[in-house]
Amino acid sequence: MMKKKSIPASKPLLILFLCQIISALDVPLDSKLLEELSQPPTITHQSPKDYIVDPRENIVIQCEAKGKPPPSFSWTRNGTHFDIDKDAQVTMKPNSGTLVINIMNGGKAEAYEGVYQCTARNERGAAISNNIVIRPSRSPLWTKEKLEPHQVREGDSLVLHCRPPVGLPPPIIFWMDNAFQRLPQSERVSQGLNGDLYFSNVQPEDTREDYICYARFNHTQTIQQKQPISVKVFSMDSLNDTIAANLSDTDIYGAKPVTERQPVLLTPTGSTSTKVELRGNVLLLECIAAGLPTPVIRWIKEGGELPANRTFFENFKKTLKIIDVSEADSGNYKCIARNTLGSVHHVISVTVKAAPYWITAPRNLVLSPGEDGTLICRANGNPKPSISWLANGVPIAIAPEDPSRKVDGDTIIFSHVQERSSAVYQCNASNEYGYLLANAFVNVLAEPPRILTPANKLYQVIADSPALLDCAYFGSPKPEIEWFKGVKGSILRGNEYVFHDNGTLEIPVAQKDSTGTYTCVARNELGKIQNEVHLEIKDPTMIIKQPEYKVVQRYGQVSFECIIKHDSTLLPTVIWLKDNDELPDDERFLVGKDNLTIMNVTDKDDGTYTCIVNTTLDSVSASAVLTVVAAPPTPAIIYARPNPPFDLELTGQLERSIELSWIPGDENNSPITHFVIEYEDGLHEPGVWHYQTEVPGTQTTVQLKLSPYVNYSFRVVAVNKIGRSQPSEPSEQYLTKSASPDENPANVQGIGSEPDNLVITWESLKGFQSNGPGLQYKVSWRQKDVDDEWTSVIVANVSKYIVSGTPTFVPYEIKVQALNDLGYAPEPSEVIGHSGEDLPMVAPGNVQVHVINSTLAKVHWDPVPLKTVRGHLQGYKVYYWKVQSLSRRSRRHVEKKILTFRGNKTFGMLPGLEPYSSYKLNVRVVNGKGEGPASPDKVFKTPEGVPSSPSYLKITNPTLDSLTLEWGSPTHPNGVLTSYILKFQPINNTHELGPLVEIRIPANESSLILKNLNYSTRYKFYFNAQTSVGSGSQITEEAVTIMDEAMASRQVDIATQGWFIGLMCAVALLILILLIVCFIRRNKGGKYPVKEKEDAHADPEIQPMKEDDGTFGEYRSLESDAEDHKPLKKGSRTPSDRTVKKEDSDDSLVDYGEGVNGQFNEDGSFIGQYSGKKEKEPAEGNESSEAPSPVNAMNSFV
Repeated sequence: MMKKKSIPASKPLLILFLCQIISALDVPLDSKLLEELSQPPTITHQSPKDYIVDPRENIVIQCEAKGKPPPSFSWTRNGTHFDIDKDAQVTMKPNSGTLVINIMNGGKAEAYEGVYQCTARNERGAAISNNIVIRPSRSPLWTKEKLEPHQVREGDSLVLHCRPPVGLPPPIIFWMDNAFQRLPQSERVSQGLNGDLYFSNVQPEDTREDYICYARFNHTQTIQQKQPISVKVFSMDSLNDTIAANLSDTDIYGAKPVTERQPVLLTPTGSTSTKVELRGNVLLLECIAAGLPTPVIRWIKEGGELPANRTFFENFKKTLKIIDVSEADSGNYKCIARNTLGSVHHVISVTVKAAPYWITAPRNLVLSPGEDGTLICRANGNPKPSISWLANGVPIAIAPEDPSRKVDGDTIIFSHVQERSSAVYQCNASNEYGYLLANAFVNVLAEPPRILTPANKLYQVIADSPALLDCAYFGSPKPEIEWFKGVKGSILRGNEYVFHDNGTLEIPVAQKDSTGTYTCVARNELGKIQNEVHLEIKDPTMIIKQPEYKVVQRYGQVSFECIIKHDSTLLPTVIWLKDNDELPDDERFLVGKDNLTIMNVTDKDDGTYTCIVNTTLDSVSASAVLTVVAAPPTPAIIYARPNPPFDLELTGQLERSIELSWIPGDENNSPITHFVIEYEDGLHEPGVWHYQTEVPGTQTTVQLKLSPYVNYSFRVVAVNKIGRSQPSEPSEQYLTKSASPDENPANVQGIGSEPDNLVITWESLKGFQSNGPGLQYKVSWRQKDVDDEWTSVIVANVSKYIVSGTPTFVPYEIKVQALNDLGYAPEPSEVIGHSGEDLPMVAPGNVQVHVINSTLAKVHWDPVPLKTVRGHLQGYKVYYWKVQSLSRRSRRHVEKKILTFRGNKTFGMLPGLEPYSSYKLNVRVVNGKGEGPASPDKVFKTPEGVPSSPSYLKITNPTLDSLTLEWGSPTHPNGVLTSYILKFQPINNTHELGPLVEIRIPANESSLILKNLNYSTRYKFYFNAQTSVGSGSQITEEAVTIMDEAMASRQVDIATQGWFIGLMCAVALLILILLIVCFIRRNKGGKYPVKEKEDAHADPEIQPMKEDDGTFGEYRSLESDAEDHKPLKKGSRTPSDRTVKKEDSDDSLVDYGEGVNGQFNEDGSFIGQYSGKKEKEPAEGNESSEAPSPVNAMNSFV
């Protein structure tokens, strides 16, 4: 169980003090200013910690530093002062601390082995270098030994030991034969990490006497050779022949045939082993097995996966390689060797330790007298490194005391510093695997204000554009900046000006009256200084006559205009482009002062022409399209693509160039415009042809530039207006020599994927760009604007490198340089990248909401400080949601809405709000990593609005003079309902509208009985709700009062009379007889065009029987049929006793049936319908309706 640590009484005071520390001064990177300011020493260049030197050359131990005044240098060797004046072989370079030890004139490198440290000192402090360990390289000879020949039976395993001499640094091992050819290696035969040559099983072809192990010592460029090793493999057939020759016929002889064997590990031995590797290094694990058939090796990590993108298999999968290892790569790695007879495995327990690495390296601190500051030194490692401080190279415990300084573990706190507090502090982080040493100075400056912007600088700005007037300054303490306009003007204030922290005055929208002289004043307690700048406002450049779209015939002439207006003091330049590129170099194109004319137009001139007008301050453009159409037809000439060139010849072969010549093929009536030369790299990309260059069609030779380490073949393609020819036959091949790379990788970027790393990526060079074998990349980085040294690694076969332990979102200078076995590419250019982003730290403050209307609000907030964004500021997100409707006081499911505002915007509009509702919102800042914390929820309310339409309007209980209306309240009242408005008017048979009546109904009512209406009359109703804001949308319906009850009863009596029933039966019998006669005649072959006659003389009242289902068609009176063709508004035929909804409509006034009163038109005709398939429809409320009878349908004939 972990113990809780108590906090000493001094700790809260320390935390409070840290919270009150004032930020340090920023010193502008002005060369003149830097030359004048005093500065403690800074080490700018030094030799590596572990420095292996060539014993045949002079030893140069580098130590460069800068400071004001320039520093002096001294050295220690093995911890004691190194007096270079007493050693004639040692000199120090002028104005430098670099030592040169003369070895070539009698000195011995071994005599100068040791640990060296450089100190750079001036009146403001002392900086020290790393401990530089000097060791001369060694390449000893092989010890003489007598090597016995190896006699091995076919199928057995074999190990040939190399055992190279111990050198410094260790040699590179490889096996060759007497002809200096590398011995072939495979899954069966391979070299181990220790240099030994392993045979999983030997074969007769392995017999040879020149197995030679070579050791190459790169530092001294020497190669040592071991004595040749002889191997003789006895095959079973030859062994049997030898035995047979030495035995009698009666002896039993015969060697056993080659037997297969299951795998056995040759290295490592046993079932388990351990390995320790340091963080950031390359982890190499090896398993080599014997067996027949040759075993196959497989690697796994117990309890995890092998890291993606960092895992590689080498030496036929016998070696597992993991680059850039970290503590997460610790664990058990198992190699499994398997063949058809079985398997064997070995477990390697890997532990990853770490030399110290920086979390936060101390940074230089520039303070004013009386200010506070801190130096922080934080490092990590495994085991955890210890932190120690030095002051001017002396342990801080014994250094001269400074009352302004207090050491608290990895932090030094400075309070109320004075000029005598200036010093250089060293932080040392160390564990058993290494150490880190960093210098950081504290420079206390008392300087009067200085203005770095040149005096009387002239600024020219286009009207209505921002104007930025610079006032770069420096002083300690930090000066206050004020701006004035004119010689005796008052200090500038107000919203029309923006004052930046760097002293710049911004006029967001400069007008003509902004012209004048502006004075910048900088003052602190040590003095005051001022500077004048001048601002001129210019008129914008405009194109008052733009080019227009033109259509022209081929071989015609066309002109585009571009007339401009500009400020009289600015000199404009006019440029014409075609399809966003320069105009063709052709005398047909004539550029005038304000126009472009094209003579003898061809099809190639078709395109977009752009006029661009540039001044020193602005630029405008306008474009127009030219369409070229065909001229009158001319006699056709057959044109075709040219024939391919032939007889390609290479001459004048040089390392970087060659001459190619060819004979053109037939032009086929179209002149060859140009030749395209292509090449194939048979070494890197055989079969792939690349563009090399092109030459005019009159040229048949070309001098071609070549790249090193490419096996070239060339071919030529001829081109005319019709198209490209087929490629020529390839030329002979030409192989160029290797060289160091000519170029470096492109598209170098640095983007962090985590808050504490920097991912450096680049585009790898293609095969032919490598210029030679052994292509690698030197990746270098250092933190920008910090006096750090470049850190470099060399990698191969990758296009990415991850730098861990970086501060969050800080800029880095990055460069990637290519190299191969012959040397380095030119020095690469530097790019700026950033380490990883982290989530923003704070929420926007001062969130305010201004409600504009019932559906729209505007939200404001203060931007967060950029340093708390901890990444690229992408914008702000506003989360808002409805809490409740104020009219209903009922909560519902919260659906949050999100609006995103890009960039550093500090306000936004919230559309689509619901009236009369309560809302909440908060604001969050967004960077590339994600969202920051939310601001406190802000509550706001929307005012009332107009309501939606009533949810329904139902008209029931029709009588002779009344109708009952029922309705539902609006789905969205959007406020407090004050009343309902009902308007209605009668509609006559011609659909003319009568007078409109309006009734206001209290908001708490849900039904109304309208009385004193006309009988048998259709009415149209308009109904809507109101709030205090106004009326909402209305709903409309129609309904009919019923007719006179006596008239309805007479109609029923007629339908039930016996004579009427008899008449209907007679008519039906007559129709049946006519149908039978027609049927008989048709069967006898006679033609009786009933259908044609019926179609020609169709009775508008009686429709024929439907052919598909045999039911009767629809019967209507003439008057009813005429009315059906008159347009009625929606709902005009809705029954008066049915519930009405917005979308309901029907084709009749009344649904009718037996025992139900029908309805007559004004002329007495009956409106009804009959359908043999219509069934009873469901009724709403208390209604009842039945299917109509044929008798009622026939009443319309009476």
